Amino acid sequence: MFEHIRRLFQSQKPIVEGADRAAGEAVIRVDEAPEEGARPRPRRVRGRHHKREFIVIGLGRFGTSVARTLVEQGHDVLAADVDYKRVQALASELPHVVQLDATNLDALREIGADNFDTGIVCISTNFEANLLATVLLRKLGVRRVIVKARTRTQCEILSRIGADEVILPEHEAGVRLGRRLSAADFVDYLEVSPEISIIEMVAPSHLHGKTLVEADLRRKYGLTVIAIRRGEQLQVNPPADARIEEGNELLVVGRLEDAERLSE
Repeated sequence: MFEHIRRLFQSQKPIVEGADRAAGEAVIRVDEAPEEGARPRPRRVRGRHHKREFIVIGLGRFGTSVARTLVEQGHDVLAADVDYKRVQALASELPHVVQLDATNLDALREIGADNFDTGIVCISTNFEANLLATVLLRKLGVRRVIVKARTRTQCEILSRIGADEVILPEHEAGVRLGRRLSAADFVDYLEVSPEISIIEMVAPSHLHGKTLVEADLRRKYGLTVIAIRRGEQLQVNPPADARIEEGNELLVVGRLEDAERLSE
């Protein structure tokens, strides 16, 4: 896929403003269908070695953060936004960034969107564009489509039209903060599914001095301890005779309600 993108950059004249722009920081417009009779662009044939590739559409704060993180983690990322100034501003940070109208099926085909493993749509300021981009990625056969929504109604609509996963960042952040504030012993938590979370919590006083087998958290609370933090040291997969002391933090897996019960 990224061989295709490199050729796409090379075959079109980059839109560059400013003499100090590095030669490798190509920014192109992909907002028109190819000229009639133009030579078709090469398509990548997948080999045995498969590196994960993502297309991120919409480069607001959320989309930009996702794209940066994926790049930092060593993945191939093509970032796209309809706003040329935004694209140009990010060209020095993201290896592959294009100006693109994601509601244009021909433009998506032009960049080979159908060959990406995962599409992430983050056009939060324009729900119609968010919706259409999701439908088009699905139509092109992108295997996994993740979409950002702003409301529960948008979430339901996007799920119905084929999004594999819909996220509500503001809602989830609010719920997460509320949970932390309501349980004073909670340090942090990560929801794995509606029923299961990974919770980091300060060991409650009624566990101080007890070993894990004595605490018997699995039977009493349905929680599994996967790590104990003692200051700067983290003991992963602690043995049954590991002792819980004052000031320790427990990393447990289970239902959030059960962890709240433990902290009472």
